[in-house]
Amino acid sequence: MGGGLLSGVGKACLNRLREPLQCERRLNCSQVREAIRKLDGHVDAGVPRPLRLVVAALIVREAADAAAGTEVLICQRKPDQPMSLKWEFPGGKIEPGESSEDALARELNEELGITATIGRRVARVRHKYRNGGAIDLQFFLVNDFYGELENRIFNDMRWAPLGTLPGYDFLAADLGLIRDLSEGKLL
Repeated sequence: MGGGLLSGVGKACLNRLREPLQCERRLNCSQVREAIRKLDGHVDAGVPRPLRLVVAALIVREAADAAAGTEVLICQRKPDQPMSLKWEFPGGKIEPGESSEDALARELNEELGITATIGRRVARVRHKYRNGGAIDLQFFLVNDFYGELENRIFNDMRWAPLGTLPGYDFLAADLGLIRDLSEGKLL
């Protein structure tokens, strides 16, 4: 029994591939586009996305101009990142086994090159994105840090007076906090 590369079953399949494909139903372009649109927007409700645990820092200082009041460090995402050029507060994901404070200290060292003293938790937000993903985001106050701020990953970073925050294009998850900060409700 020496079948070689193409056995009898393989030859039959090869012969069927040589025949023209027969379609019982043809779709026009608009039907194909509609089917693709439905697939693109489809989120499988049976497979929930995990909740991402995230921490962010409100690094504050008194402005050089006393009339400006308190300033907070804000950072802008790079153009090649998801949600490009949006403003945010520095921070990131909590790794398994890390406390929120330890995760934030690690992230600030990685992103800004500083050793921060993590203060009290100021706010906690749970946000669900349109794509079905969700985050649990904790904001911590940072009054003190050691080292010079170094922009290691952002497009831009700057000190902004609290009252000016609504003028920046922030991530959707930050918007409630931005409103409260600018109105002097949290600090």
